Amino acid sequence: MKVKYITTIAIATILGFATANVSYANLKASTNSNSTTVSSKIAEANPCAGKANPCAGKANPCAGKSSTTTVHPKYYTEKGVALDGQDVVAYFTQSKLVMGVSQFKQDWGGTTWMFASAANRDMFAQNPEKYAPQYGGYCAQAASEGNLVATQPDAWKIVDGKLYLNYDKKVQAQWMGDIPGHIVLANKNWPAILNNKELFR
Repeated sequence: MKVKYITTIAIATILGFATANVSYANLKASTNSNSTTVSSKIAEANPCAGKANPCAGKANPCAGKSSTTTVHPKYYTEKGVALDGQDVVAYFTQSKLVMGVSQFKQDWGGTTWMFASAANRDMFAQNPEKYAPQYGGYCAQAASEGNLVATQPDAWKIVDGKLYLNYDKKVQAQWMGDIPGHIVLANKNWPAILNNKELFR
């Protein structure tokens, strides 16, 4: 009886190993057949798997740099003041050229703006975007042509509540020949022209 019991256990054990080996073999075969697919899927999911980080230990080349930095200042400046020192608010309130004085000035947009009165200075300070000229006070006609050109204070015009300046009266006449068309072109070129190599005066 004891011998039969031991024999039965031995047979069962052998059959168990056989079954286990067959299952393992089937599992291994199945795994091997799918290994290429699984590996490729992993590689697709993570293209950097197993690769060293090429940026590790390197400084960010853009760190500390401003995307707004340009070759020329955003606002046309002469002798440390915006434009030629004219009062931009006066163009709107008095419909004429009025030069500012050093007594009434306001720093904004990276430059100093001059005004004829404290009232005009305060109006500008409350809403500078309303009074500051388009294209930074550079020539509107030139901006439509992709050029960066200085302006004269007497070559001005307000269109749809915005102030536009030009190089001189003659150039202004060209600009006024097709104001809407020139504005569309200038808007496309601005502010990229601030990176032009030359500022024509």
